[in-house]
Amino acid sequence: MTVELLGGRILAPYFGGSIYVWGSIITVFMLALSIGYLAGGKLSTQSPNTRKYGSLFIFSGLALFPLILFSESIMQWVFLQIEDPRFGSLTGAMLLFFIPTTLMGMIAPYSVRLLIESTENSGQTAGFLYFVSTIGSALGTIMTSFYFVLWFEINTILWVVFAVFMLAGGLATGYYYYDKK
Repeated sequence: MTVELLGGRILAPYFGGSIYVWGSIITVFMLALSIGYLAGGKLSTQSPNTRKYGSLFIFSGLALFPLILFSESIMQWVFLQIEDPRFGSLTGAMLLFFIPTTLMGMIAPYSVRLLIESTENSGQTAGFLYFVSTIGSALGTIMTSFYFVLWFEINTILWVVFAVFMLAGGLATGYYYYDKK
């Protein structure tokens, strides 16, 4: 949710903050998440382990690099090519957010697969994971919209998101190797 909210700030100087811009951002995020959920579910059926799980976090973090380093250049290029705020914002959102959000979406179904111990408690496990995920999204939304954007530059916030993904990926990968001993 933090990245999604920042998307509005990134696209605003070029296409404003209209319903078109927010519709584009939400559409891209929903589409990318749905593909990520599908891909993560498929990946979780192939010898699931915390090393692969950690890799999902690391790749999600790395996929933020173009957003952090080149968002202004990408948005300037898109704005010069497509002046219509509907299609310009949709194109910009696709270029900046589709890949990282797809990768982030892969994490949830993979988490479910790692946490399920038996089919008897699978619904409870999935429900708890969605509960934690939704609470985290709500906290990320309120903290980003009420505080972070007031205190920090957009790229600073994105660097922190990157660091959190890398840390989570490192911990999961480290657990895999620790558990193998």
